[in-house]
Amino acid sequence: DVQLVESGGGSVQAGGSLRLSCSPANKFIDRGFTMAWFRKAPGKEREGAAALGERGSKRNYADSVKGRFTISRDNAENALILEMNNLRPEDTAMYYCAVGQIAGDPLDAANFRYWGRGTQVTVS
Repeated sequence: DVQLVESGGGSVQAGGSLRLSCSPANKFIDRGFTMAWFRKAPGKEREGAAALGERGSKRNYADSVKGRFTISRDNAENALILEMNNLRPEDTAMYYCAVGQIAGDPLDAANFRYWGRGTQVTVS
C-alpha cells in the first residue's frame, strides 16, 4: 500500500497563501498514477479541489478554486504540491491527498484508492 503524508496546512487571513505538500512515506509514486487534492469542510460533502493526471497530462480544478489554486508535482521530491492563493474563508477545510490509477472523473473521490490523513487549512 501507498502511505501518503500531507503537510503545509495552517491558519491564514483571507487573501493569503499556503503551499500544501504530499509525499509518499513508503514508496515512490509512479508518474502513471493520477494524484489529487480533496477537501472536506465541517457539515459539507468531500470535494475534489484539484487533480493532476498521469504523467502530468492534464490538470482539473473545481470551479471554486480555478484561478487561485495550482496543482503540480515536484519530481525531485516525489511530492504533490498545491499552491493556494487569494484564500477565502470558504476554503477552510481539511485537505487530503489521494493517489490512484483511474479512468473516470479525476475529482471523484470514489476513483482513488490511497489517501493521506489530511492537513487543516483555516482562513479567517
